[in-house]
Amino acid sequence: MTRVLVNAYERNPAARRACLAHYGYACCVCNMDFERSYGIHGKEFIHVHHLVPLATIGDAYEIDPIEDMRPVCPNCHAMLHRPDPKRPLPIEGLKNIIAQRTKTADNG
Repeated sequence: MTRVLVNAYERNPAARRACLAHYGYACCVCNMDFERSYGIHGKEFIHVHHLVPLATIGDAYEIDPIEDMRPVCPNCHAMLHRPDPKRPLPIEGLKNIIAQRTKTADNG
């Protein structure tokens, strides 16, 4: 048997609520709004992305929901973490990728 030890950081529901109260439920990368697309079924559905990955911060760090978190749709959230889950792509970097792809598609 192999024993694996990991650090676990619990998500803070109050911080999530504060983030969403400030930013709303639209993805800050692609502007997807689940309620707009799916009606009541999508109301208040969104992921919340930590700008500083939880795995890289210590127990003493206090998350500021406005400075440290952003609402993102599940697709954008996955793309932010795709290169390296411990060092996600910056939100502006993903926005630039989308803008470049849109520009290329419009010109092609």
